Parts: sequence; C-alpha cells; structure tokens
Amino acid sequence: MYREFYGLKEKPFNVTSDPNFLFFSRTHKEAFSHILYGIKERKGFISITGEIGAGKTTICRAIINQLDAHNIKSAFIFNPSLSGLQLLEAILEDFGIKPKSSNKIDLFNQLNKFLISELSSNQNVVLIIDEAQNIRNNLLEEIRMLSNLETEKEKLFQIILVGQPQLNNKLNSSELWQLRQRVAIRFHIKPLEKDEVGAYINHRLKVAGSDGSIKFTDDAFEIIYKFSKGIPRLINLFCDRSLLTGYVTEVRIINHEIVTKSIKELDKDCFKQEELLAA
Repeated sequence: MYREFYGLKEKPFNVTSDPNFLFFSRTHKEAFSHILYGIKERKGFISITGEIGAGKTTICRAIINQLDAHNIKSAFIFNPSLSGLQLLEAILEDFGIKPKSSNKIDLFNQLNKFLISELSSNQNVVLIIDEAQNIRNNLLEEIRMLSNLETEKEKLFQIILVGQPQLNNKLNSSELWQLRQRVAIRFHIKPLEKDEVGAYINHRLKVAGSDGSIKFTDDAFEIIYKFSKGIPRLINLFCDRSLLTGYVTEVRIINHEIVTKSIKELDKDCFKQEELLAA
C-alpha cells in the first residue's frame, strides 16, 4: 500500500523468511559461521535454536542459497509431524529423487545409494529440519539412525535441527541421549542488541530500494527496541505499521510518536504491562 509513496521496490518489513534481507548481527553472523563450519567439516548433527521470530529460518534459507552456489545438495523439511516413512519420502523428493518404493527399508537404501554416489563425486549433502522442537521423540530417533549412513572416515551427510529453545529440552532428555551425543555443534540465536536495531532497520530499507529519504529517528529506534526486545519479527511488525502510519500522515520521518501510536494499535497489552511494571 505504501510502497509507491516511499519509492520502494518491495515492502522492507515483511515477516516472511527472505534471505535477501538477512542482516548479519553479531549473533546471526556467528550462527551462520557455525553452520557453515559444521557442514564443511562434516560434523554430522548440528542444532540451531532461537526464540520465535529470531531469524532461524531466514538463516537456513541463506545457507541453502550459499550451498547451491557451491553445488552442495540440500533438502529442507518444514513439516515436523511426518511419519518415519513420510520423512524418508520427503527427504528423497527434496533431493530431487523419486521414491521407488513405499517400503521404509527400500527408501533407506535408496537414500544411502544417493549419498554414496555424491561422496564419490566429492560432493557434500545437507539435510535441514525446521521446527524440530515439535518432532516426536521416536521420529528423532529415526533421524538419528540416518546418521548411521557413513563411511569408516566421515559422515555421508550433515543433519541440521532447527527449532525453538524447547528443542534443547528434548535433546537433554534421557530418552534421546544417543542423539544428544551425536550433536557436534549447538548454537542459540539471541535477539539483536540495542545498538544493532537501527542498523537492522536501515539495512532492510536499503535492500527494499530506499534512497535514504525514509528515516527512523533515534528515539524511534529506542522504543522499537524496548517493545521488541530485539526480536527481528517484532521489529518488522512495528516498522511496517509505522511506515503505514507515516504514509497515512504523509511523512517520511518516523519518530517516537508515530512508532508509539503504531505499537499501541498492534498490541495495547504490551503498554499495559509496561505501565504495571512502572507502577
């Protein structure tokens, strides 16, 4: 609605996971490096956690883009409620392989054959499973069994489990101790720091095509950080609503008053909580 008014190519604060908008905060840069290191060194299992809206899926999509550029095969599984058979089928299909059977052992062997073929060509293969905190323990055990696909010297592919902090609780449970022992790298994505919020907002504006005429003031950054706690998805929501308010009032300078009004319209409860804390 407001794109033409601000002269933007696209909306800068969509809440979808678009890797083109990835901002390398200190924590996101570190997470990216951990994942790439784990893949390059064939570490097997990698666990990446973060709060809702922290940018986990965006990082994974950016990783996939980078892997594709280096001819590394990758599969991205979004649905954690699959059965063991459905999971194997989904993995094969995402690797571009048509399942030849509906038998789990046959599919397992088909996957193993594909992985050995890739290894013989000196290619790496990566499986990313999102929302892994929702996966049933018995399915996580089946995923662990996939890591048995290895040679005497190295893993045939890397498995990245991505999820909310509850994933760590699962991995720390006594039921999954064998899986826990195989997780070589764990990293938790933290929210943005206060001094990163302004750079994050300006980065997204620039990627969306802003010529610099749209400006969020320093006091606007302050209140956005205060109520978002540095969570990128909340920052996007607040900024998108603020730009809409700016469009309605025909201003390109987004100040404290505009942001405050916008956040109140989105979530009056957060202001009520703030008032209670201050009382």
